[in-house]
Amino acid sequence: MSRDSVSSHERFHRALQLPFSILADEDEKLCKAYGVLYERTDDRGATSIALKRSTFLINPAGEIRHVWPKVSVPGHAADVLDTLRMVAAG
Repeated sequence: MSRDSVSSHERFHRALQLPFSILADEDEKLCKAYGVLYERTDDRGATSIALKRSTFLINPAGEIRHVWPKVSVPGHAADVLDTLRMVAAG
């Protein structure tokens, strides 16, 4: 999920031929609910609202089982898969 538009998500989805849907949160309701927005200041002192790259593992009942609050892309997919295996094992 990101704040990008639905049309942007559709292009990305087609280009990468993803086997899953991507949610568009253009009004930032979900981003606010999950607490992933923050104010950042650039080198010139200008502020903007940014998105913390985060991953949430949510089970079929809608319960958050694990949170990765600051995602660094290298190695992240393997970490998520390891956690999925642990959660599935009980």
